[in-house]
Parts: sequence; structure tokens; C-alpha cells
Amino acid sequence: MFDQDLFAKIREDFPILKQEVNGRPIAYLDSAASSQQPNCVIDAVADFTRTSYANIHRGLYPLSEHSTQKYDEARQTVAKFIGVKDDPTVIFTRNTTESINLLAYTWGEKYIQEGDSIALPVFEHHSDLVPWQQLALRKKANLRWIEVLPDGTLDLESLDKALSYSPKLLAFTWVSNVFGTINPVKEIVAKAREHGPIVIALDGAQGVPHLPTDVNDLGVDFLAFSGHKMLAPTGIGVLWGKRKLLENMPAFLFGGSMISSVKRERSSWDELPNRFEAGTPNITGAIGLAAACDYLTNIGMDKVRAHDQALMRYTIDKLNDIEGAEILGPADPEKRAGALSFYFRGLHPHDIATLLGREGVCVRAGHHCCQPLMREIGFMGTTRASFHVYNNFTDIDRLAEALLKAGEVFKEAICSPQCAGRQRKVMVQTGHHQLWPSCCPNASCHSCTVLPSEREAGNTMDSYSPTFSTIKVDLTTHKANS
Repeated sequence: MFDQDLFAKIREDFPILKQEVNGRPIAYLDSAASSQQPNCVIDAVADFTRTSYANIHRGLYPLSEHSTQKYDEARQTVAKFIGVKDDPTVIFTRNTTESINLLAYTWGEKYIQEGDSIALPVFEHHSDLVPWQQLALRKKANLRWIEVLPDGTLDLESLDKALSYSPKLLAFTWVSNVFGTINPVKEIVAKAREHGPIVIALDGAQGVPHLPTDVNDLGVDFLAFSGHKMLAPTGIGVLWGKRKLLENMPAFLFGGSMISSVKRERSSWDELPNRFEAGTPNITGAIGLAAACDYLTNIGMDKVRAHDQALMRYTIDKLNDIEGAEILGPADPEKRAGALSFYFRGLHPHDIATLLGREGVCVRAGHHCCQPLMREIGFMGTTRASFHVYNNFTDIDRLAEALLKAGEVFKEAICSPQCAGRQRKVMVQTGHHQLWPSCCPNASCHSCTVLPSEREAGNTMDSYSPTFSTIKVDLTTHKANS
């Protein structure tokens, strides 16, 4: 149940939200990129730096011993937060990206062979797509794509097809950073296990900050996530894996701290977790992540989830009342977490984000590190609002108000609903209805990223902005050719 009074008090814990832009407080709606930090996290890092900082391990003096103890306790706290009892299976990394690369360069290099298959959805963040893509290229393996449905959910029939190839690895995200879609992890895991032995790696970057997490309940083999999306500092992330799998993986980075013995001819590696934490780690980052885990635990992740759902429901209702606002992804707030992408009157997402920023409303604009998804759905980018525990209904009201102002600025550059342009492959919500939108690639339509000079020269959107479009657009005839 959503406790509005509780979260009103929680907002006071975030000092940065007291800043103003043009005389108005910040409405920070970009937590899917990086969340803000509460006082307790800021203080934990500062206090550790002032009173306890020293390099960990092997320092035979009290300051180093205390620093080592705090670092080890941080690992225990993080392990408990995700339901892990075997603390050394929690590996500290820089972020989700490094966690997945670690996995690809260790487990992947050892076990993926020529002709093997790797299954992953098309709406993965680049950090959970490019490492596997590059592994497949190195090993001459095959990527088996899982498609996305028009409502922003995973196509489970496509999943069955991908699994029919008996992939050695299934990698997928818990929560889409574009649509906010919550994937049914346990259902997907059960389907995958039915097809025989398979390793399942879950990108939890958007899931762990918003949903109660227990790796045993999820049933996956690996989980990766970042601190900076869950109220902790940047530069600290986690890879958790089952002990049997981790112990059979080769080392990733080589150097200090990760060795057991070094001779002229050869070296041997230390036990978990040291084997995968070469060099001096981000000690202060680990302290900050542990403080963030404690903070969220004290709130209660069930309450965090209820707060998130209340904001999502309110945002969907608010945007549905604005003419020309098109919401991407599931209509049901229960199927979403943390993030919501939208399209507004054919305006360029960067224009929208810039104008909203002048009103103190902080959103993200672009392809959100999901270029294959954007190509698939026919958008060059979207505007995204994302939440965390410090957001409230006023932030959403500010978003709606700023959107209307942006619409006024560009009222002469709005794509006509009657335009018959390129068809998009994603269903959007307009008001209380859903429709398949189309956009006219004319000179006044910002969504097409084509300047008038380019149009007059007869250039297509592909030639002007090849990163975002796979549909050939004839700008002279206004016809789209696939």
C-alpha cells in the first residue's frame, strides 16, 4: 500500500532536490540513468573517507584492518539485499556493463563454441547486447533473437522459437529501460529449463532498484546490477553468480589481489571473490552501496514497489489527458517499473528534454542505449521519465505542465495526424485508446531528423540519420518502402 506521508518525509533526505532551476525546485525524473543519493549514503562515504580510509587486505595496522572490515561488511549487506547467503559469490565491479563483460569474457570464452546459440531479446540495453554480440562474432556462434510485442512486452512465442535452438545461454533484462516492462522472470526461467541445460544471466540494472529481489526465488544463474541506479554512488556494481559456475570460470583481469601464487612460469588465482576483483577496488563505492541497500531495506522494498506503481499510474493518467502524448509500452501499471517512455506530437525528443530542463524537469532523451529496439519499432528515440523513492505527484504535474509549454513553442512544427508516413511497429497509448501511429517525414516534422535542405536534395532519413532507421523513406513522394 502506498504511504504518501512516508515518501514525503523520504524526499527530505535528498539534499540535491532543494536546488532550483529558474526559481523552481528540481523535478528529477531521470533515475533510470542515475538516481540521486540520500544523506545517509553521502554521509557514509564521507565518514568512511574521513575516519577509516586505507587500502584493504594485508595492511597490518588498525586503519587498514578497519577498512577491510567495512569492505567485507558491505559485501555482506549487499548479499543480504538480494537474498544471497554465500557472501563471496557477490563480486564487486564498476557497474552492470562491467559485470556482463566479465561474464562474457570468462564464462562465455570458456563455454561458448562455434555453432552454439545465445538467446536474447531485441530490447536489451547495449550493455546486455554488445558483449554477447561480440562474443558470438569471436566464437562464430549464433544469436537467437527474442522479439518484442507491440505493447512492449516480450513475445513468448518468439522465446519458444529461440529456445528450440537449445542455446547455451539466455541473457535478458528484468525491467526494460525503455518501456519499463517487467519481464516475467520465473516464467521465462521455467520455459528455458524445459529445453535442457542452459545458463541464465539476468540484467537487473532496472529491476533490483525497484523490486524485491531474491536470486533463489528468481531462479537465475547470474545477476548483474549497478549501484548508481539504486541511490548509491557511481563506479560500483555487482555480479552475483552461483558458486559452482563462478569457481569454474577463468580469471578476467590480472594483477594484484586476485592471485594465490605467482612464479616466473605461471600463476594461480585466489578464491572467490578475490579472483574477480583484481587491483584496489572501489572501497568507498562499496560502502556507499551498502548504505543505499540499508536505506531501501529500512523503507521496505514492498513499499518502494507500491510507491513506484502509484507514480506510474498517475503519470499514465496525466499524459493520457494531454493531446498528442503517446505512451510506449504496457498500458497496465502493474506490468511496469521505474521508467516510462513517450512521444509527443512528433517533436524531437531532444527538443522536448531541453525545454523541460529549462522548467527544472529532468528527463532523458534519445535511443537509451537501445538502438536495435528503436530500429525495430521505427522510432529514432523517445523521451523518458523515470522515478525513484524521492519523486511525488507534484513532479508528474510539473512534467505535464512543461510538456504543454513545449507544445506551444513548437505548435507550428507538429506532424499532422492525417499524414500517411512510415508505419511504426509499436503500439502507443493516446488518451484511453491504443493505436498504431504514423509520422509524416516532411520538413516540419522533427521526429524524422531531416532538415529542409536534405529533403530538397531528395535524401532519405536513412542517409541523414542511419543510426536510427531501417525503413527507406522517399521524402519526395511521402511513401515508406520497407
